[in-house]
Amino acid sequence: MSSAPKSTARRDRLVAIEREIQEYWDKEKIFETEAPGKDEPFVEKFMGTFPFPYMNGRLHLGHSFSLSKLEFATGYERLRGKRALLPFGFHCTGMPIKACADKLKREIEEYGNPPVFPKEVVEEEEEVNENVDPTKIKKKHGKALAKSSGAKYQWDIMLSLGIPESEIPKFAESEYWLQYFPPMAIEDLKRFGLKADWRRSFITTDVNPYFDSFVRWQFNKLKEAGKIKFGKRYTIYSEKDGQPCMDHDRQSGEGVGPQEYTIILIKVVGGGNEKMKKLMQGNKVYLAAATLRPETMYGQTNCWIGPDIEYGAYRAADGSVYVCTERSAKNMSFQGLSREVGKVELIETFNGKELLGLELEAPLAEHKIIYSLPMMSVSAKKGTGVVTCVPSDSPDDYAALRDLKQKEALREKFGIKAEWVIPFEPIPIIETPTYGNVCAKVIVEELKITSQNDRPKLDLAKELAYKEGFYKGKIIIGEYKGEMVSEVKVKIRQELINKGTALIYYEPEKVVMSRSGDECVVALVDQWYVDYGEEEWRKQTEECLRGMNCYHEETRNKFISTLGWLNQWACSRSYGLGSRLPWDEQYLIESLSDSTIYMAFYTISHYLQSNVNGSEMGIGKIKPEQMTDKVWDYIFCNKECPETDINKEVLEKMKREFEYFYPLDLRVSGKDLVPNHLTFFLYNHTAIFEDKYWPKAVRANGHLKLNGEKMSKSTGNFLTLKDAIDKFSADACRLALAVGDQVEDANFEESNANAAILRLYTFMEFSQEVYEKPELFRSESEEFNFHDRVFENEINKSIKLTNEAFEQMTFAEAMKHGLYELANAKDRYKDYVGGKMHYKLAKRFVLVQCLLLSPISSHITEYIYRNVMGYSSSILNASFPEISQIDDSILIANEFLQSTITKIRQSLEKELKKTKKSIPVINSLTILVAKDFPIWQKSIFDILSSFYDKNSNLFTAEMDVIVKTIMKSENAKKGGKLAVPFTSKMKKLVDQHGDISILYKPLPFNEMNTLVENIEFIKSKMDSRIVNVSIEFAKDDATTVPGEPDLSWSFK
Repeated sequence: MSSAPKSTARRDRLVAIEREIQEYWDKEKIFETEAPGKDEPFVEKFMGTFPFPYMNGRLHLGHSFSLSKLEFATGYERLRGKRALLPFGFHCTGMPIKACADKLKREIEEYGNPPVFPKEVVEEEEEVNENVDPTKIKKKHGKALAKSSGAKYQWDIMLSLGIPESEIPKFAESEYWLQYFPPMAIEDLKRFGLKADWRRSFITTDVNPYFDSFVRWQFNKLKEAGKIKFGKRYTIYSEKDGQPCMDHDRQSGEGVGPQEYTIILIKVVGGGNEKMKKLMQGNKVYLAAATLRPETMYGQTNCWIGPDIEYGAYRAADGSVYVCTERSAKNMSFQGLSREVGKVELIETFNGKELLGLELEAPLAEHKIIYSLPMMSVSAKKGTGVVTCVPSDSPDDYAALRDLKQKEALREKFGIKAEWVIPFEPIPIIETPTYGNVCAKVIVEELKITSQNDRPKLDLAKELAYKEGFYKGKIIIGEYKGEMVSEVKVKIRQELINKGTALIYYEPEKVVMSRSGDECVVALVDQWYVDYGEEEWRKQTEECLRGMNCYHEETRNKFISTLGWLNQWACSRSYGLGSRLPWDEQYLIESLSDSTIYMAFYTISHYLQSNVNGSEMGIGKIKPEQMTDKVWDYIFCNKECPETDINKEVLEKMKREFEYFYPLDLRVSGKDLVPNHLTFFLYNHTAIFEDKYWPKAVRANGHLKLNGEKMSKSTGNFLTLKDAIDKFSADACRLALAVGDQVEDANFEESNANAAILRLYTFMEFSQEVYEKPELFRSESEEFNFHDRVFENEINKSIKLTNEAFEQMTFAEAMKHGLYELANAKDRYKDYVGGKMHYKLAKRFVLVQCLLLSPISSHITEYIYRNVMGYSSSILNASFPEISQIDDSILIANEFLQSTITKIRQSLEKELKKTKKSIPVINSLTILVAKDFPIWQKSIFDILSSFYDKNSNLFTAEMDVIVKTIMKSENAKKGGKLAVPFTSKMKKLVDQHGDISILYKPLPFNEMNTLVENIEFIKSKMDSRIVNVSIEFAKDDATTVPGEPDLSWSFK
């Protein structure tokens, strides 16, 4: 890991400047902005937001990375003359803060204040993705607990955050978290230079009565529109918390939803050990096999058991007995499949080997009796641990059954009789166009899969078989013979359910851990839910997406995918912090559901409140109870003006604020929020607002690494925002954060931040030199020479390219053009003119560099603009540099000049190698310039044109045919050995441009004039032994070509 610079003088100077500039911004209220008054002229606006961070700790570098995208965009839009609004709020809704406050309270009650904890072997420190999260309660088991070291108790977690011990007891009240962390976040963000209108900041939950009123209005609107419903639904559920566990309540497993299975009840009718025989006395016993493909049950040949898995026999709701894993039994108990919700009745336990060889009756199977057999890949972590076997259509099943048939030793290992296996062949049940009616067998053989352990190939085979069978296959057996598989799956499943031989079963797609530390299940519970996925609403939201700028196709595709699968979302919970459902106040609104349209609240929040918790009235002098649903409707939905005692002028101003700043121009967020928060954001805007107020753009980004590695507290590879600013300065951090132009994860390199300190400091020093020592520069009245004109155009080009990059929110690209390449151009120019820059250009460079850099490193550019250049106003109120006409011809001429100098050096080196003697004097160099292309080259151009089709922009003949034609041409043959390579080069040039006319285009500059004007510059770059340099036109019969001068040497 890179360390901070050994000398911190430059960094300290930058930090001191930042403090000075922040005081100026605060004093001048630079970032406070309002909608134009009723009689004021219209001004373009820009409003962008960032997902408010959760207030359970200090902000870290990961927060600032996503936020920087918005921050830089806001600075750019200000330079474009827009009224740019960047509001910033703080999220406190949900159970994490409440759960940790309660845990801390229990610790104090049990162990004292300060607590004296029992001596234990301490826990291993956990790795975190981006920050220490005091609301993530880790749960350890067995050996992990015995080896543990670190903060097991909430008290210790608070200490690890740097909170004084005397302060910690206050955090036993959840409200104190809401008082403590938001001011800290504001302080850090001000030091970062965030261009936020802090008057509009707020915290969520009913602690803030204004925001609470807003959220209750929002949910009343959704309910009135039929978007919120009540009923039983399957949801991820925390037994420990006694409520649904939504994304923001999870320690791990964010974005994981319930996975639906069909449980096939396969009846045990014989076989088994004494425990099984005893169990079958007076009980109907079933192996509960979970499948995703109930339509294939016609093809069952056996049932798979994991020989090393531990199973239980559990009492079902109807009194029968299901054999399955403990994990699946627990899930079933929360889905109405046990006699008591959340309670499992374990009757007997079995090792997987004890369940092999059972005689079974399987619904829809062709065979009257099938047997339970061993399969090594059966997992206890997915499904029920019992798997149906359909070898005709499942490659895994075919490979495993084939192993048992062919390997007697394998059968003997598990005590499997030949008659349980050998007679059972794959049963054709589905006809597919590619693989016939025994799909699995064909694919396994094509992929040369040799055993059930050939995992990578079997995974591919499984994918091929499923796509082919489900989407293209037809059922060729049973009641639905002749119908497409995709159309009968639901029918067959329902038939099985109606007959009592199948059940609907859900479990989490992957492991989900709640912040309380328990592994979540899927429960069937009564709850209020938002009816996402409803057809008309989804179509409306898709329309919103079509009109939105997503900047990257990956983001758009992720939205499209989410809209395809997202459906009912639980919006209520019974524990935590938040606003109450207005019509059912026993429930709180969950944390993602109150965070979908709060961007509209920003537009008027400063009229309502003057502090973040809403305890003091804002500039509108409005009480919370005055904000009725009808008032909110009037402001946001253009409904009829209600009877209210709110000042009419204030009411109109609030309405004008909303209608001016909405729609939201930009929402910036991590890409991981697309499948939940960002899609909810679109859905809710389409449900509540007119289409003219729908969001205009979403810019998603990846996560931030630190020095190429994940941020981790345990390894020390971690930085809070405060620590980063202390270490590098805000502007150096901001410059180092201008990375990650795509959606992939980005990297904050400390070495880049250190380099940024030097670069920014060097720019400041140069700016001071320009304005304090004009005598070091050429006079402003002096006419521009060639190099002046080149640098002038490089500045113009930099402005154009930087502007284009800012428009696309590619900030790394913007700094490439607007900082690094422009600074390099300045250094080259300074070298070309021997250190004597034109004063007018030196000043223009400083101004342009300041303006292009100001959205990124705002403090130092503000300082230079005001304190060095002498402007009285803020650079944040300046205008983006005018994009002047770029004279490409002089830039090309300069490239030609530099390449000619390089060519001269290389040519001289070759000439000197030819003679082994020392040459003290080089008498002369003659640079030969072509007036035009020689006749042999023009002839080749004509021949190439004759073989070119302008409609397809392709050559109609291969190179060998073209060369034969050239060899027959008297003019073309004059090129001698140069003819063929020249032809090949020109053909490639045409292929690259897709245009034959490129061959006939003249140079955009005068070659002779360029060299003559710069003869002294050329001499200054040459070997000092060269006495004379001259420039002449080449003879008409020479091979010299335009843009490629030849060289003639004379030596003494």
